[in-house]
Amino acid sequence: MQSRTTKLAIVGAGAVGSTMAYAALMRGAARTVALYDLNAAKVEAEVLDLQHGLEFMPQATVQGSDDISVCAGADVVVITAGAKQRPGQSRLDLADATIGVVRAVLPPLLEVAPDAIYLLVTNPVDVVTYAALQTSGLPPRQVFGSGTVLDSSRLRQSVAQHCGVAVQNVHAYIAGEHGDSEIPLWSSATIGGVPLLDWQGLPGRGSLTAADREAIARDVVQSAYRVIAGKGATNYAIGLAGSRIVEAILGDEHRVLPVSTLIQGNEDLDGICLSVPALVDRRGCDVRIDVPLNDEERAGLRRSAEAMRETLQKVGLRNPA
Repeated sequence: MQSRTTKLAIVGAGAVGSTMAYAALMRGAARTVALYDLNAAKVEAEVLDLQHGLEFMPQATVQGSDDISVCAGADVVVITAGAKQRPGQSRLDLADATIGVVRAVLPPLLEVAPDAIYLLVTNPVDVVTYAALQTSGLPPRQVFGSGTVLDSSRLRQSVAQHCGVAVQNVHAYIAGEHGDSEIPLWSSATIGGVPLLDWQGLPGRGSLTAADREAIARDVVQSAYRVIAGKGATNYAIGLAGSRIVEAILGDEHRVLPVSTLIQGNEDLDGICLSVPALVDRRGCDVRIDVPLNDEERAGLRRSAEAMRETLQKVGLRNPA
Protein backbone atom coordinates (compact mmCIF):
# COMPACT_ATOMS: atom_id res chain seq x y z
CA MET A 1 0.00 0.00 0.00
CA GLN A 2 1.17 3.52 -0.82
CA SER A 3 1.31 5.90 2.12
CA ARG A 4 0.03 8.74 -0.06
CA THR A 5 -1.37 9.32 -3.53
CA THR A 6 1.40 8.96 -6.10
CA LYS A 7 1.52 9.75 -9.79
CA LEU A 8 3.77 8.25 -12.44
CA ALA A 9 3.90 9.88 -15.88
CA ILE A 10 5.37 7.95 -18.80
CA VAL A 11 6.43 9.81 -21.93
CA GLY A 12 6.11 7.59 -24.97
CA ALA A 13 3.41 4.96 -25.52
CA GLY A 14 5.53 2.67 -27.65
CA ALA A 15 6.68 -0.85 -26.78
CA VAL A 16 8.74 0.23 -23.76
CA GLY A 17 6.42 2.93 -22.44
CA SER A 18 3.24 0.87 -22.62
CA THR A 19 4.95 -2.18 -21.13
CA MET A 20 6.32 -0.07 -18.30
CA ALA A 21 2.84 1.28 -17.60
CA TYR A 22 1.54 -2.29 -17.46
CA ALA A 23 4.38 -3.42 -15.18
CA ALA A 24 3.94 -0.43 -12.85
CA LEU A 25 0.21 -1.11 -12.56
CA MET A 26 0.67 -4.82 -11.94
CA ARG A 27 3.26 -4.12 -9.23
CA GLY A 28 1.19 -1.35 -7.64
CA ALA A 29 4.02 1.14 -8.10
CA ALA A 30 1.76 4.22 -8.28
CA ARG A 31 -1.91 5.06 -7.73
CA THR A 32 -2.10 7.06 -10.96
CA VAL A 33 -0.30 6.18 -14.18
CA ALA A 34 -0.41 8.74 -17.00
CA LEU A 35 0.73 8.04 -20.55
CA TYR A 36 1.73 10.86 -22.90
CA ASP A 37 2.40 10.42 -26.61
CA LEU A 38 2.08 12.62 -29.69
CA ASN A 39 0.14 9.82 -31.40
CA ALA A 40 -3.34 10.42 -29.99
CA ALA A 41 -4.89 7.24 -31.39
CA LYS A 42 -2.05 5.08 -30.07
CA VAL A 43 -2.08 6.51 -26.55
CA GLU A 44 -5.88 6.32 -26.36
CA ALA A 45 -5.81 2.65 -27.38
CA GLU A 46 -3.08 1.77 -24.88
CA VAL A 47 -4.93 3.50 -22.04
CA LEU A 48 -8.22 1.79 -22.91
CA ASP A 49 -6.51 -1.61 -23.00
CA LEU A 50 -4.94 -0.98 -19.59
CA GLN A 51 -8.17 0.37 -18.10
CA HIS A 52 -10.01 -2.77 -19.15
CA GLY A 53 -7.70 -4.80 -16.93
CA LEU A 54 -7.79 -2.60 -13.83
CA GLU A 55 -10.11 -5.02 -12.05
CA PHE A 56 -7.26 -7.51 -11.88
CA MET A 57 -4.61 -5.09 -10.57
CA PRO A 58 -3.87 -3.22 -7.34
CA GLN A 59 -6.08 -0.12 -7.00
CA ALA A 60 -5.04 2.50 -9.55
CA THR A 61 -6.25 4.84 -12.27
CA VAL A 62 -4.87 5.19 -15.80
CA GLN A 63 -5.06 8.24 -17.98
CA GLY A 64 -3.45 9.27 -21.23
CA SER A 65 -3.35 12.02 -23.81
CA ASP A 66 -1.41 13.72 -26.58
CA ASP A 67 -1.56 16.84 -24.37
CA ILE A 68 1.44 17.29 -22.07
CA SER A 69 -0.86 18.44 -19.27
CA VAL A 70 -1.67 14.80 -18.57
CA CYS A 71 1.73 14.69 -16.82
CA ALA A 72 0.88 17.58 -14.47
CA GLY A 73 1.80 17.02 -10.85
CA ALA A 74 3.69 13.79 -11.49
CA ASP A 75 6.01 12.56 -8.74
CA VAL A 76 8.09 10.63 -11.26
CA VAL A 77 8.36 11.20 -15.01
CA VAL A 78 9.81 8.34 -17.05
CA ILE A 79 10.95 9.28 -20.54
CA THR A 80 10.90 6.31 -22.91
CA ALA A 81 10.38 8.25 -26.15
CA GLY A 82 13.23 8.17 -28.63
CA ALA A 83 14.54 6.65 -31.82
CA LYS A 84 13.92 2.92 -32.16
CA GLN A 85 16.98 0.67 -32.13
CA ARG A 86 16.98 -1.54 -35.22
CA PRO A 87 18.83 -4.81 -35.85
CA GLY A 88 22.53 -4.14 -36.38
CA GLN A 89 22.48 -0.75 -34.65
CA SER A 90 24.37 -0.04 -31.46
CA ARG A 91 22.71 2.03 -28.76
CA LEU A 92 25.10 4.88 -29.55
CA ASP A 93 23.85 4.99 -33.16
CA LEU A 94 20.60 6.43 -31.81
CA ALA A 95 22.19 9.38 -30.01
CA ASP A 96 21.42 12.37 -32.23
CA ALA A 97 17.76 11.56 -32.86
CA THR A 98 16.96 10.68 -29.27
CA ILE A 99 18.75 13.74 -27.87
CA GLY A 100 16.54 15.85 -30.13
CA VAL A 101 13.41 14.21 -28.76
CA VAL A 102 14.49 14.75 -25.15
CA ARG A 103 15.42 18.38 -25.75
CA ALA A 104 12.00 19.01 -27.28
CA VAL A 105 9.92 17.31 -24.59
CA LEU A 106 11.72 18.38 -21.41
CA PRO A 107 10.84 22.14 -21.32
CA PRO A 108 7.06 21.59 -21.46
CA LEU A 109 7.38 18.73 -18.97
CA LEU A 110 9.19 20.99 -16.53
CA GLU A 111 6.34 23.48 -16.76
CA VAL A 112 3.76 20.93 -15.60
CA ALA A 113 5.93 18.73 -13.33
CA PRO A 114 8.82 20.87 -12.04
CA ASP A 115 9.34 18.88 -8.83
CA ALA A 116 9.26 15.40 -10.36
CA ILE A 117 12.12 12.95 -10.39
CA TYR A 118 13.03 12.40 -14.05
CA LEU A 119 14.06 8.88 -15.08
CA LEU A 120 15.49 8.37 -18.57
CA VAL A 121 14.76 4.98 -20.10
CA THR A 122 15.74 5.50 -23.71
CA ASN A 123 18.96 4.71 -25.53
CA PRO A 124 21.78 5.56 -25.46
CA VAL A 125 20.72 6.16 -21.86
CA ASP A 126 24.00 7.59 -20.50
CA VAL A 127 24.27 10.14 -23.30
CA VAL A 128 20.59 11.02 -23.12
CA THR A 129 20.77 11.45 -19.33
CA TYR A 130 23.69 13.85 -19.77
CA ALA A 131 21.70 15.81 -22.38
CA ALA A 132 18.64 15.88 -20.10
CA LEU A 133 20.72 17.34 -17.27
CA GLN A 134 22.06 20.06 -19.58
CA THR A 135 18.61 20.87 -20.97
CA SER A 136 16.67 20.83 -17.72
CA GLY A 137 19.10 22.60 -15.41
CA LEU A 138 17.81 20.37 -12.63
CA PRO A 139 20.14 19.04 -9.91
CA PRO A 140 21.74 15.66 -10.74
CA ARG A 141 19.81 13.88 -7.97
CA GLN A 142 16.59 14.72 -9.82
CA VAL A 143 17.60 13.44 -13.27
CA PHE A 144 19.12 10.02 -13.85
CA GLY A 145 18.90 7.05 -16.18
CA SER A 146 17.91 3.41 -15.87
CA GLY A 147 21.57 2.66 -16.54
CA THR A 148 22.65 -0.94 -16.04
CA VAL A 149 19.78 -2.06 -13.82
CA LEU A 150 18.56 -4.32 -16.63
CA ASP A 151 22.10 -5.43 -17.53
CA SER A 152 22.69 -6.40 -13.90
CA SER A 153 19.49 -8.45 -13.97
CA ARG A 154 20.71 -10.20 -17.12
CA LEU A 155 24.03 -10.91 -15.40
CA ARG A 156 22.34 -12.34 -12.31
CA GLN A 157 20.05 -14.51 -14.40
CA SER A 158 22.97 -15.96 -16.38
CA VAL A 159 24.98 -16.66 -13.23
CA ALA A 160 21.96 -18.24 -11.53
CA GLN A 161 21.26 -20.45 -14.53
CA HIS A 162 24.89 -21.59 -14.75
CA CYS A 163 25.20 -22.29 -11.02
CA GLY A 164 21.75 -23.82 -10.46
CA VAL A 165 20.51 -21.32 -7.87
CA ALA A 166 17.59 -18.90 -7.72
CA VAL A 167 18.32 -15.56 -9.34
CA GLN A 168 17.28 -13.82 -6.12
CA ASN A 169 20.31 -15.39 -4.40
CA VAL A 170 22.78 -13.82 -6.83
CA HIS A 171 24.02 -10.32 -6.07
CA ALA A 172 26.18 -8.81 -8.79
CA TYR A 173 26.39 -5.55 -10.71
CA ILE A 174 27.19 -4.41 -14.23
CA ALA A 175 28.80 -0.97 -14.17
CA GLY A 176 29.92 1.66 -16.66
CA GLU A 177 28.16 2.41 -19.93
CA HIS A 178 24.82 0.78 -20.69
CA GLY A 179 26.33 -0.62 -23.84
CA ASP A 180 29.29 -2.41 -25.33
CA SER A 181 31.91 -1.11 -22.89
CA GLU A 182 30.04 -2.12 -19.72
CA ILE A 183 31.80 -4.40 -17.23
CA PRO A 184 30.71 -6.94 -14.59
CA LEU A 185 31.93 -6.29 -11.05
CA TRP A 186 32.92 -9.87 -10.29
CA SER A 187 35.07 -9.09 -7.28
CA SER A 188 32.11 -7.88 -5.19
CA ALA A 189 29.57 -10.43 -6.48
CA THR A 190 28.10 -13.07 -4.19
CA ILE A 191 25.93 -16.19 -4.44
CA GLY A 192 23.95 -16.84 -1.28
CA GLY A 193 26.46 -14.80 0.70
CA VAL A 194 29.47 -16.68 -0.76
CA PRO A 195 31.88 -14.50 -2.76
CA LEU A 196 31.33 -15.46 -6.38
CA LEU A 197 35.05 -15.88 -7.02
CA ASP A 198 35.12 -18.48 -4.20
CA TRP A 199 32.07 -20.39 -5.43
CA GLN A 200 32.90 -24.11 -5.60
CA GLY A 201 29.72 -25.22 -7.30
CA LEU A 202 26.78 -27.38 -6.23
CA PRO A 203 26.93 -31.19 -6.42
CA GLY A 204 26.96 -32.20 -10.06
CA ARG A 205 27.87 -28.70 -11.22
CA GLY A 206 31.25 -27.10 -11.73
CA SER A 207 32.54 -23.84 -10.32
CA LEU A 208 32.32 -20.54 -12.16
CA THR A 209 35.61 -20.45 -14.06
CA ALA A 210 37.26 -17.43 -15.66
CA ALA A 211 36.16 -18.75 -19.06
CA ASP A 212 32.58 -19.11 -17.78
CA ARG A 213 32.61 -15.56 -16.46
CA GLU A 214 33.96 -14.23 -19.75
CA ALA A 215 31.24 -16.04 -21.69
CA ILE A 216 28.52 -14.74 -19.35
CA ALA A 217 29.80 -11.15 -19.62
CA ARG A 218 29.86 -11.41 -23.42
CA ASP A 219 26.32 -12.80 -23.45
CA VAL A 220 25.05 -9.95 -21.27
CA VAL A 221 26.42 -7.38 -23.74
CA GLN A 222 24.98 -9.20 -26.76
CA SER A 223 21.61 -10.22 -25.31
CA ALA A 224 19.72 -7.04 -26.24
CA TYR A 225 20.91 -7.35 -29.84
CA ARG A 226 19.60 -10.92 -29.95
CA VAL A 227 16.19 -9.86 -28.64
CA ILE A 228 15.97 -6.98 -31.12
CA ALA A 229 16.99 -9.24 -34.01
CA GLY A 230 14.26 -11.73 -33.10
CA LYS A 231 11.31 -9.52 -32.15
CA GLY A 232 12.22 -5.96 -33.07
CA ALA A 233 12.45 -4.45 -29.58
CA THR A 234 13.18 -5.17 -25.96
CA ASN A 235 10.23 -4.29 -23.74
CA TYR A 236 9.31 -6.78 -21.00
CA ALA A 237 12.52 -6.79 -18.97
CA ILE A 238 13.17 -3.05 -19.30
CA GLY A 239 9.54 -2.38 -18.39
CA LEU A 240 9.98 -4.37 -15.20
CA ALA A 241 13.39 -2.82 -14.47
CA GLY A 242 12.03 0.69 -14.95
CA SER A 243 9.02 0.05 -12.75
CA ARG A 244 11.33 -1.33 -10.06
CA ILE A 245 13.29 1.93 -10.07
CA VAL A 246 10.03 3.87 -9.82
CA GLU A 247 9.03 1.79 -6.80
CA ALA A 248 12.35 2.58 -5.13
CA ILE A 249 11.69 6.30 -5.63
CA LEU A 250 8.01 6.45 -4.65
CA GLY A 251 8.44 4.01 -1.79
CA ASP A 252 11.48 5.91 -0.46
CA GLU A 253 13.21 2.54 -0.29
CA HIS A 254 16.86 3.62 -0.08
CA ARG A 255 17.48 0.86 -2.63
CA VAL A 256 20.96 0.31 -4.06
CA LEU A 257 20.63 0.19 -7.86
CA PRO A 258 23.20 0.69 -10.66
CA VAL A 259 21.50 3.70 -12.25
CA SER A 260 23.19 6.17 -14.60
CA THR A 261 24.07 9.35 -12.73
CA LEU A 262 26.40 12.30 -13.22
CA ILE A 263 29.68 11.25 -11.62
CA GLN A 264 31.34 13.99 -9.59
CA GLY A 265 34.49 13.91 -7.48
CA ASN A 266 36.02 10.84 -9.13
CA GLU A 267 39.13 11.70 -11.12
CA ASP A 268 38.70 8.86 -13.63
CA LEU A 269 34.95 9.20 -14.17
CA ASP A 270 34.26 12.84 -13.33
CA GLY A 271 31.79 14.86 -15.37
CA ILE A 272 29.99 12.11 -17.29
CA CYS A 273 26.97 9.90 -16.71
CA LEU A 274 27.76 6.25 -16.02
CA SER A 275 26.25 3.48 -13.95
CA VAL A 276 27.63 2.60 -10.55
CA PRO A 277 25.70 1.27 -7.54
CA ALA A 278 23.85 4.20 -5.98
CA LEU A 279 21.12 4.89 -3.43
CA VAL A 280 17.67 5.53 -4.89
CA ASP A 281 14.90 7.00 -2.74
CA ARG A 282 12.25 9.75 -2.68
CA ARG A 283 14.89 12.45 -3.12
CA GLY A 284 16.08 10.78 -6.30
CA CYS A 285 19.68 9.62 -6.49
CA ASP A 286 22.58 11.56 -5.01
CA VAL A 287 24.61 9.02 -3.03
CA ARG A 288 26.97 6.57 -4.72
CA ILE A 289 28.05 3.37 -3.01
CA ASP A 290 31.79 2.73 -3.01
CA VAL A 291 31.83 -0.91 -4.06
CA PRO A 292 35.31 -2.46 -3.77
CA LEU A 293 36.98 -2.77 -7.18
CA ASN A 294 40.02 -4.71 -8.28
CA ASP A 295 42.58 -3.28 -10.68
CA GLU A 296 40.97 -4.90 -13.73
CA GLU A 297 37.57 -3.43 -12.87
CA ARG A 298 39.01 0.03 -12.31
CA ALA A 299 40.70 -0.15 -15.70
CA GLY A 300 37.43 -1.31 -17.28
CA LEU A 301 35.53 1.61 -15.82
CA ARG A 302 38.18 4.02 -17.09
CA ARG A 303 37.83 2.55 -20.59
CA SER A 304 34.06 2.84 -20.40
CA ALA A 305 34.35 6.44 -19.23
CA GLU A 306 36.71 7.29 -22.09
CA ALA A 307 34.31 5.75 -24.61
CA MET A 308 31.53 7.88 -23.15
CA ARG A 309 33.59 11.08 -23.32
CA GLU A 310 34.35 10.41 -26.99
CA THR A 311 30.67 9.89 -27.72
CA LEU A 312 29.66 13.08 -25.90
CA GLN A 313 32.20 14.96 -28.01
CA LYS A 314 30.86 13.45 -31.24
CA VAL A 315 27.30 14.54 -30.49
CA GLY A 316 28.39 18.00 -29.37
CA LEU A 317 27.58 17.65 -25.68
CA ARG A 318 31.10 17.98 -24.34
CA ASN A 319 34.12 20.02 -25.42
CA PRO A 320 37.50 18.32 -25.91
CA ALA A 321 39.52 18.13 -22.69
